[in-house]
Amino acid sequence: MKKISLTGWILIAMALGIITGYLVHANASAAFIPKFSSNIRLLTKIFLFLVQMIIAPLVFSTLVVGIAKLGDMKSVGRVGGKALLWFISASLISLLLGMLFVNFFHPGTAIDLSNADVAAAKDLVGKTQEFSLETFVEHVFPRSVVEAMANNSILQLVVFSVFFGIATASIGEKGKPLVKALDAFAHVILKMVGYVMIFAPLGVFGAIAAVIATKGLDVFRFYGLYLLYFIIGIASLWSVLLLVGFLILRNRLPQLLKRIAQPLLVAFSTTSSEAVFPKLTTELERFGCKDKIVSFILPLGYSFNLDGSMMYMTFASLAIAQAYGVHLDTGTQLTMLLVLMLTSKGIAGVPRASLVVVTATCSMFHIPPEGIALILPIDHFCDMFRTMTNVLGNALATTVVSKWEGELSEELKTDLAV
Repeated sequence: MKKISLTGWILIAMALGIITGYLVHANASAAFIPKFSSNIRLLTKIFLFLVQMIIAPLVFSTLVVGIAKLGDMKSVGRVGGKALLWFISASLISLLLGMLFVNFFHPGTAIDLSNADVAAAKDLVGKTQEFSLETFVEHVFPRSVVEAMANNSILQLVVFSVFFGIATASIGEKGKPLVKALDAFAHVILKMVGYVMIFAPLGVFGAIAAVIATKGLDVFRFYGLYLLYFIIGIASLWSVLLLVGFLILRNRLPQLLKRIAQPLLVAFSTTSSEAVFPKLTTELERFGCKDKIVSFILPLGYSFNLDGSMMYMTFASLAIAQAYGVHLDTGTQLTMLLVLMLTSKGIAGVPRASLVVVTATCSMFHIPPEGIALILPIDHFCDMFRTMTNVLGNALATTVVSKWEGELSEELKTDLAV
């Protein structure tokens, strides 16, 4: 009998989660459902905690080693410049597509005003009151690397690791023993990835069962059109990203998609980019990207290159405006796009970061910020698609920069993390 792969177990877990959640939602009492959702979600928390425990050491060790192997500031600047070129271009395309589709489909008219999640919206509005230039700077620059590691603040870790890696490379021979030690440490962490991924199906089951038990399948009756329009937009964004990827990678693109299929599925089902960061690192190296490129580009991408989230920001912001009948001319919408381009960078560590930015942007453009309540009931399902798109965008960015640098070798046949 053929052994079921991890991807197969994840798909089974998703199906069981939907069935279990629906049975609970349809048959359990109103008092039992919140308790069930809270308890079953613990499975997801366990999986995410296991992943989070290895993110900080992995980012630090691989990024320092990657920068040290790049050698000098000139190489770091060249690779970083190419990465930023991709990041900025992809972000602008994502935001523009969101703006185009929301103006074409008018998803705001599909939102049912009577089903707004007011309680959750108040929590998000509260977070935006703390969102300012000062807090943005505090989120980007670490005052303590220990605190950054404890909070899994990826961007702060990237800032510290870049300084540490450049300093290590600049001292030459004295830094080589440290680089060698960190390289070995990174491989140990990558080995742990294989062990942690065993828990992925349980995490997927908990996440799906909890949301279906709480929301039920009826949520699609009211928000089906909104979700459908967003999926069409995401599909268009995938088409653009894959087209550009094909033009650069040619016949290697199908191999890349095969390699990252499992991380994409985990990201989709758990709505967590963090959950696949270690596995994505491994798969990109197995695909043929040099470790020094992967360890430099991928952490940057997790802070600056969130294509699915970027598209959703314009889509959701303008949909809320449509629901409230707030007219925004093209110039104002383009201004909003540029504001989102700037304010969205470096906040990946904030819980439900996309919605926090959307709420803040609505306030800035005189759109009722409590309008975020209108889209919250369907947000989990939108988040599944935008998280998966974020992972695809970062995988393509890392691979394309590797190709531009002439550092993309043939696919490795050995498993690095299993």
